[in-house]
Amino acid sequence: MPKYDFIVEKLYSELGQKCGGTKDDYFGLIYLEKEMGVDRDHALNQIAFGGNDFGVDGYHFDRERKTLYIYQFKHSENHALFKDSMIRLIDKGMQVIFSPNSEPSSNQILNQLYSCLIENREIIRQVCIRFVFVGDPEEAERSMVLDKLREDLENKKYYLDKFFKREDVSLVVEFRSHSGRVGRVGVQQSSYNYSFELKNCFEVIGPKGEVLKIGLVRLFDLYGVYLNMGNRFFERNIRFGLGADEFVNREIDKAFRRILIDKTDEPGYFQFNHNGVSLYAEKISKVDGKENTYKIVAPKLLNGAQTVTTFANFLERNKDNPKLIENDSLKSEIYVICKIVSEANEDFVTKVTINNNRQNPVEPWALRANDLIQLEIQDRFKADFGIYYERQENAFCGIDLDDEGIVEAKQIKMRELARTFLVADGNIQRLSNLRQVFEDDKAYNAVYNDRRLLPDLRTVVLCYKVQFRLNRLVGSILDTGYNKYQYAPRARNLICPQNIYHFSVEI
Repeated sequence: MPKYDFIVEKLYSELGQKCGGTKDDYFGLIYLEKEMGVDRDHALNQIAFGGNDFGVDGYHFDRERKTLYIYQFKHSENHALFKDSMIRLIDKGMQVIFSPNSEPSSNQILNQLYSCLIENREIIRQVCIRFVFVGDPEEAERSMVLDKLREDLENKKYYLDKFFKREDVSLVVEFRSHSGRVGRVGVQQSSYNYSFELKNCFEVIGPKGEVLKIGLVRLFDLYGVYLNMGNRFFERNIRFGLGADEFVNREIDKAFRRILIDKTDEPGYFQFNHNGVSLYAEKISKVDGKENTYKIVAPKLLNGAQTVTTFANFLERNKDNPKLIENDSLKSEIYVICKIVSEANEDFVTKVTINNNRQNPVEPWALRANDLIQLEIQDRFKADFGIYYERQENAFCGIDLDDEGIVEAKQIKMRELARTFLVADGNIQRLSNLRQVFEDDKAYNAVYNDRRLLPDLRTVVLCYKVQFRLNRLVGSILDTGYNKYQYAPRARNLICPQNIYHFSVEI
């Protein structure tokens, strides 16, 4: 890195006045010259020097490899700096690059990139998005935040399919060091495309162009998506799935038994008794010539994980049951009410997820499980201490500690961590109504913000653990004189060693 520092400074000094931009831009210029073999004159025209880049810092087309490279450069070891760039690329960048008429651009690099796309449309076989920095790509791979954003970016492949008018152009997303070291390479050969029958469908358009389609969908089709996508199908859900012994799941399981094995209920009654499911899709469109059939791109289940997982478990548990085999055709006759949201941004989908789960017995803190700040907190606890932050209900019991790089046998729970932050902030009165903290956006943002990600989180862990010793402290106080200190149990949240409060005021 020192060598690159010197060259970056030198180039910035020589070309800064002419080309403008930041030092990161000249780090990108060096990368194109040294790693990709692009001569200076061409490289200068393939780097975005400042301006609104929509997540694009540069590009290069390799005719021999038939690959278009799109770059984001960070002259830093900190992979977290890619977060905002990835969000810009997801929210608008991919659409602007591959659907340029959607928003006229005054950005020269985007115009040149589009010209390159048009000229080589028939040649390109792969689009590779590289996030290049001077740190360790494997560290970037372990980030929950970047992993989530990477998945969101991969789900934008349908823009490539539309532009190239074919689906054989693969999308590659990778984190790479300036030295050439690369992390896991994610290759999206095709979009997650599924054809659903959506009976009795009608459409609602939101104030900002959001699309909502409502109809009846086969539960067996949702089960098929789950088999294909795995837990990726549930990534936007608030939890991994309640246990089979939970009341809700037991009742759903009984309903499947009555329909598929006992045949005491008609399949058509299930849709009357079920609240329905909600999906988010990157894109949804009607299939020409097929009535009630829709193509859905990159679906994610917002609400209904319990139903899908219970159905999957029921089929697996009874796969050798002669009655289930005999009644196999009935599986395709079970429908649920389905709401499919598309053409919506991240914040809108998050609110839809929260509100669609309010009717279920779900605590409000669970509804915040997939917020970026929660993912960032999870990353920090894992990276700094090997502690698992359980932001999704029941997630800790379902992971392999070694595979996840977790060394601590106990997890940090979201609810208890929120209590720690509130006490440290002096907002002890809010402990009696913790639900409101997660239900009210203003209160939530006051508790969960970037200052929770300070460099040293040891005091956070210390204060978190203190709350589990308060009853013992209260008992010790009562033992010294019950009549004198009988108020102590009611003041347990105020009982804490003074030095802990001193250290915690900064967390």
